[in-house]
Amino acid sequence: MPAPLLKIEDLHVEFKVYEGVLRVLNGVQLIVNPGERVGLVGEAGCGKTTTMKCILQILPSPPSRTTEGRIFFNERDIRQMKAHEIQDVRGKGISMIFQDPTAALNPVFSIGDQLTTVIRCNSRTTLSKKGIHQRAITALREVQLPDPNRIFDGYPIQLSGGMRQRVCIAMALATEPELLIADEPTTSLDVTIQDQILRLLNELVDEHGTSVIFITHSLGVVREMADRVYVMYAGCIVEGAEKSELFSDPLHPYTRGLMSAVPKLTGGGIAEGIPGRIPDYLDPPSGCRFHPRCPYATEECKAERPELTRIRGSHEVACFAVERGEINAQ
Repeated sequence: MPAPLLKIEDLHVEFKVYEGVLRVLNGVQLIVNPGERVGLVGEAGCGKTTTMKCILQILPSPPSRTTEGRIFFNERDIRQMKAHEIQDVRGKGISMIFQDPTAALNPVFSIGDQLTTVIRCNSRTTLSKKGIHQRAITALREVQLPDPNRIFDGYPIQLSGGMRQRVCIAMALATEPELLIADEPTTSLDVTIQDQILRLLNELVDEHGTSVIFITHSLGVVREMADRVYVMYAGCIVEGAEKSELFSDPLHPYTRGLMSAVPKLTGGGIAEGIPGRIPDYLDPPSGCRFHPRCPYATEECKAERPELTRIRGSHEVACFAVERGEINAQ
């Protein structure tokens, strides 16, 4: 079996703020294999984007500080790389689509200027000026933008939200990265445009053979996009499994709560919620961070943090209740 393209081990990140220290990431573990599409799902504020920014080493420091953990890309620890090596990883090895295309594009530069700069700085091969221009036009055409030559000369303000997001996808894939991080790329778009963007991403990823981490808070989106899914809660990975297995047999109480909170198209009353609220990172709960909201919580859960443990196949879960047999796999 080939080595993982990306492997995160026991990642801890904190932010020093006026009130104290926010302990955001608490031992994150994650693997992405070559050619695999991995979904990372969880509530807003659970640490999904922070984890991805750690991979690219773009978290501002201060106030952030990575206290523990290793991040391997192609079996090399990104945290041990020098500045020029990390710059090579960005773009050539890993690209990211940010969730707000308006903020991701500079309003005072044309689309062509921004796209050609990305290709020139991050291309794996040395291209002439004409070659860079042609690759940029090809990238715009691949994301199905009408009249790519006109858009190349235009500015972000002249485009709709969906068109801006397509430009961001073109910029991310133009350098043919090995890993694409898509950070909720459809958040600000209406439902019909969301569907178009997701279908387009799927087609381009298949065409380029790119590995993907798809960040979302929507179970429906992750079910459409991912081969394997990780569930994140309050800075911890609480469950990971193949998509079909996770949806047919969720084990962690938080995952089950997310599933039950999804409204049913067939009706049947108001969807259930998860009691309680996301913990305060200034003073997070001891042990398992989900224990204040968990119906299976015991003193053990309050005292110790459960490790992500393989249950069967690729199905992993961090839960003492599962280990005790109180929650059984089907």
